[in-house]
Amino acid sequence: MLKKILIGSGVFLLTGTFFFGRDLVSYVRTSVGLAQEAVVDAVPLEFQIRRARTMIDGLIPEIRKNMHAIAREEVEVERLERQIAEMRDTLASEKAAIARLRDDAASGKAKVVYAGREYSADQVRADLAARFDRYKVNEATLAGMEQILAARTRTLQAAREKMEGMLAAKRQLEVEVANLTARLQMIEAAQTASSLQIDGSRLGRVRELITDLRTKLDVAERMVAAESQYRGEIPVEQADKPDIVEEVTRYFSGDQETQTAAEGDSVPQGDVAQAH
Repeated sequence: MLKKILIGSGVFLLTGTFFFGRDLVSYVRTSVGLAQEAVVDAVPLEFQIRRARTMIDGLIPEIRKNMHAIAREEVEVERLERQIAEMRDTLASEKAAIARLRDDAASGKAKVVYAGREYSADQVRADLAARFDRYKVNEATLAGMEQILAARTRTLQAAREKMEGMLAAKRQLEVEVANLTARLQMIEAAQTASSLQIDGSRLGRVRELITDLRTKLDVAERMVAAESQYRGEIPVEQADKPDIVEEVTRYFSGDQETQTAAEGDSVPQGDVAQAH
């Protein structure tokens, strides 16, 4: 089987090279492209719209992932803001203490009392130096934390804008798919109306046939009536139309004569003789 395939492929290549020469590759690529386009065009529009809707729904996991990342970053930024606020309060307290120690060290006093305890000037100066070094370190730390907060805030804002853009794009795509669906339904409705028009024309032809048959039957009936009325003679005399008043009077007069005759027949013979 493999041998036959190889032989067939070789024959195809040789034949193609003979007819097309160096342009064989471009012809093959063009043919493949046309075949792909034909396959894509053969896919129903309704299926393609459903595919687009499925692809839009496929964006939801990525959107949720970004939403989770944004929520986590919001929590981290809020925690960093609290740390910075606490650091600022600490630095404010240390600054106030350093300022007091500096004033006491500069006063030239040999002894200074803090919280009921007495400290020498050297102890005050040593503590002032230690506090000042720690203050500078904390101040540098605070500056770094503020820079980090600013950078993370910008990143968070960019992520929010990106998320809003994705949601807006998703909504826009949904609207476009809805419009495509509506247009497809209108096209289907138009196609249905077109088919109904075809049916209507068929019904019209049936009506025309029935009307033609009815006309032919009417003509045939009139021909039969004409043949029975006209038998080749010339209608010289015209029948008089009876008067309805005379007809009614004659009808009822005939009934009275008939009733009188009946009464005469019912008289006995003796009475008839007496009458004579």
